[in-house]
Amino acid sequence: MAGARTRIVVLSVSAGSGHLRAAQALCSAGDALGTVDMVHLDAMQFVPGLFRKIYTDLYLKLVRSFPTVWSLLYKLTDHASADTASHRLRRLLERACTARLRRRLDQLAPDAIICTHFLPAEMLSRLSPQQGQRPRGGIWVQVTDYDLHGMWVQPGVSGYFAASQQLAWRLHQSGVEASRIHVTGIPLMPAFSAPPTRAQAAARMGIDRNRPTVLLMGGGHGHGGLLRLATDMLELEEKPTLLVVAGNNAGLQASLQELARQHPAQLRVFGYTREIEVLMSCADMVVTKPGGLTTAECMALGLPMIVVDSIPGQEERNADYLLENGAALKAGDASGVVYRVRQLLSDPARLEAMRRAALALGQPDAGREAMRTVLAALPPCG
Repeated sequence: MAGARTRIVVLSVSAGSGHLRAAQALCSAGDALGTVDMVHLDAMQFVPGLFRKIYTDLYLKLVRSFPTVWSLLYKLTDHASADTASHRLRRLLERACTARLRRRLDQLAPDAIICTHFLPAEMLSRLSPQQGQRPRGGIWVQVTDYDLHGMWVQPGVSGYFAASQQLAWRLHQSGVEASRIHVTGIPLMPAFSAPPTRAQAAARMGIDRNRPTVLLMGGGHGHGGLLRLATDMLELEEKPTLLVVAGNNAGLQASLQELARQHPAQLRVFGYTREIEVLMSCADMVVTKPGGLTTAECMALGLPMIVVDSIPGQEERNADYLLENGAALKAGDASGVVYRVRQLLSDPARLEAMRRAALALGQPDAGREAMRTVLAALPPCG
């Protein structure tokens, strides 16, 4: 139809917050173009409740309480052949459970689909013509970590958006043609392209910009022993301002707020926030789990990291990437974190070197680059 707008669907999976945040960032980048209709669908909203519990709740349970089991599963699925009986059975179950999602996609009739999780990418890439209409602009995959798990690589994908040259190499070694690999970074919200200055961010948060400031984060679900860590950090002689993000963990937030009432001049507590770039812009360093999106956000702002409590598999590999490139230090526990923080507060030159290393790795325009790539590859209508 003459004058019809391009429609792009972004598919995510709510297993952790990173896939959702990457999808939201892609939609923001598309919306900014003004000529594209962006639709974000969480695949888990279109599947039976039991399947959703297995895929999301079980994942969170494993990484929190049984990390060794999760590590084993991660390694087994990373190297297993896609043609094994177990993988074929899993894909059959996925197709049966995602029929409602496929019907919704048929209704939307998108010109292209971008997947920020391997589940919808795997489901769509293997459909027969009778099972669903393939978009004219194809199916694209945005990898949301700095290393590759084998399940991201699927047949029939039009292109991959990689977070790093190392990831692009791994994709190519896994059989993906170089022409289908685009090193754009991990999509971030527009605020990371034009963040506030430290002075502006500190004024917005009502803190002293000249006082050392440490941001403590534990991911969207508040992992990482933040209460113990904040308590220990309050004993530092340097008396840094502590900004602690509890995410969606209401119990943790309440405990931290009780602690903050005892230390009102030093400790500030936040739940889930849409202004994380403001908190990051206030800070000299961040103590965090190295999730893909959090890592990308820190690097975009040149924020040195102390990584702790990495989820086995993807986050361990993200941590390796940061350490190899000089953007982070690693700590094994709360005591190690406090030691690392003291190290950096007493060595401004090292902290500045880490800041420059992080900034050199940052790719704040990743979402725009991905959208431009998808739109440029669209074949003519008709």
